[in-house]
Amino acid sequence: MLHLRAVCPPETSKAALDVLQEHVGATHVVLFPGAAIQPAGDVIEADIAREAADEILAVFCALGVDHTGGITLDVIDTVMSDAADLAEHASPGEAADAVVWEELVARTGEESRLNVTYLAFLIIACLLAAVGVITDSPITIVGAMVVGPEFGPLAAIAVGLVRGRWDLVRRASLALGLGFVVAIAVTAAGTWLGWTAGLFDASVIVGDHQVDFVYKVGPWSLIVAVLAGAAGMLSMTSAKSAALVGVFISVTTVPAAGYIAVAAILGEWQKVLDSAGQLTINLLGIVLAASAVLMVRRSRRFADDAARPLSPG
Repeated sequence: MLHLRAVCPPETSKAALDVLQEHVGATHVVLFPGAAIQPAGDVIEADIAREAADEILAVFCALGVDHTGGITLDVIDTVMSDAADLAEHASPGEAADAVVWEELVARTGEESRLNVTYLAFLIIACLLAAVGVITDSPITIVGAMVVGPEFGPLAAIAVGLVRGRWDLVRRASLALGLGFVVAIAVTAAGTWLGWTAGLFDASVIVGDHQVDFVYKVGPWSLIVAVLAGAAGMLSMTSAKSAALVGVFISVTTVPAAGYIAVAAILGEWQKVLDSAGQLTINLLGIVLAASAVLMVRRSRRFADDAARPLSPG
């Protein structure tokens, strides 16, 4: 269940209340007349089934509540109520399969911002990847995969493409592109310092090593990226968010970026190109697969809406 809280101007409150009272997926409806101060209006609260959230939010937005007042949505960990159980059972579909589109846009939009925290995680991940390459340590490479924050902007690009939110696509592309450029540059600087200090030489990437999978491009690179992108978006659009860790470990975006930095400092330019190809294939594969998942989910939502329409009137 989700907890909905809306601040509505008095002229909109009745229509909003009617929506909640008539919808089988809403219960525990409460009205606080005139309780809101800024912006002024009534406060409406309700508990709604996750399966019904997207439909109810769409009607509230059609009423202009998101512009004249405000809407907040919180996850409820525990609900002990027969009315809540009935609302969940009456709502079509399963909670784990339901997509709350406004929540998804807000979440991916937040994770796609180019800020200090995002850059710090990406730089640390690339540095870890470089250490893994230099020490031939697959475990360190896996650690770099987990730390990397790049799936957030990739998911945001997919959401923006499917929803027509080009502002989201631009912001996420900037975070992804500039973020990797900065992270690779910092990692290259760190690699150069280690090389000049005599900590390693070109032999660390010459010959056969356990971490050579990072830069070796092949059909399996695209297959893994597509599967990871699909799994990642399924995780973000459902209640199975724990699967994201597996997604991070399965793709070699950050390790490829770290390998680019190491190979460039050591003058192995063919491996720089191979790593760049690996990075590009992973990024494109994830975005394409994530977009495909969203398009399937959106078409399913439209089919559900056509089967049981709900109007703000």
